[in-house]
Amino acid sequence: MPKRFKKHIRLARYVVYKETLIDFKDHIWTFIGSFAGIALIGYINSKSFNVTDNVFLIGSFGASSVLIYGIVNSPLAQPRNLIGGHVICALIGVTVHYIIPNEIWLSSAFAVSLSIVMMQITKTLHPPGGATALIANIGSEKITSLGYMYVISPVLSGAVILLLVAILVNNLASHRKYPANKNWYKFWQRRYR
Repeated sequence: MPKRFKKHIRLARYVVYKETLIDFKDHIWTFIGSFAGIALIGYINSKSFNVTDNVFLIGSFGASSVLIYGIVNSPLAQPRNLIGGHVICALIGVTVHYIIPNEIWLSSAFAVSLSIVMMQITKTLHPPGGATALIANIGSEKITSLGYMYVISPVLSGAVILLLVAILVNNLASHRKYPANKNWYKFWQRRYR
């Protein structure tokens, strides 16, 4: 094998291996945070929505959990992105559903695409927000009949639950800090440690 090719293989092994090295303690804290956040949202929503709608909502928030509990320092996982992304996308999803109510394929595509652009413009990019906009269009009659209340509950309330659990769980671990904003972390240390 040429030296150049061997060098690329070594580099690829290093990158792949290095990227998978996460401290075992991180796995525990990720599990605790995501379990608590999703369990709370699932329990609260199980009283209001049928199983299918609850699965859709949990899917959207499940993707958020990967970011805020698994990749704590990611810019996409920060509170502004979590709350702003979900709320903006929910508003857009509901609005598009009102404008294009009978063509699900068209309203879904338009809602997701417009949501992505608006998150970019407002600097609140949070990938699971696209699912939030989509659910506003493909959800059952119970979801779509909520109208703009969908933005408040289940979307805003669910995002706030995830955020509060993330702040609590991620900051209980001495090797994690959430949100990544240094001012917030200093406030947390002074106040609660």
